[in-house]
Amino acid sequence: MKKPRSLIIFFIISFFNISEVNATEHHSGHGGGSGGGGGSAGSCGKPNLGKFMPPHLATIAPEGEFSFRVFNIDKPEQISVTVKNIPVEVTAEFKDPYYLVKGKMPASLVNTAARINIKVNAKSPHCEAENGWLLKISGK
Repeated sequence: MKKPRSLIIFFIISFFNISEVNATEHHSGHGGGSGGGGGSAGSCGKPNLGKFMPPHLATIAPEGEFSFRVFNIDKPEQISVTVKNIPVEVTAEFKDPYYLVKGKMPASLVNTAARINIKVNAKSPHCEAENGWLLKISGK
C-alpha cells in the first residue's frame, strides 16, 4: 500500500517542478535577466554608464570639460546629455568595447552646482539607461 501512495506523491512533486521550470523559461524576458527571453532579436544588453570624470562633487572651471564611458550601445546618436535642462553637444569616440563621450559645461553656468544628466535612448524601454553626476562650477 505504501508504494502507490509514494508514487502519487512523487508524480505530484514532479508536476510542480516541471511547471516552475516551464514558467521560468517562458517568462525569462520579463525583468532583470541580462540575455532577455531566449536570445530573440528583440533582446538587448542594457547600456552601462560609468567612469564619470571629473568625479562626483568635484569643482571645475566654467565651460570645463567632462567625460564618461558608455558600454552596450549600437551608435553614439543614442546618447543625449543635458545640464540644468540645457542640451549639451557631445562627441563620442569608440574605444572597444565602449564609447568615450566628452562634452563641455554650458557657458551660462558660473558659480553654481549642476548635474550632468545622461540618457541613452533605444527602441525598447528595457534597453534604455539614465544616469549622471553632480559637479560644482567655480566663478570666472
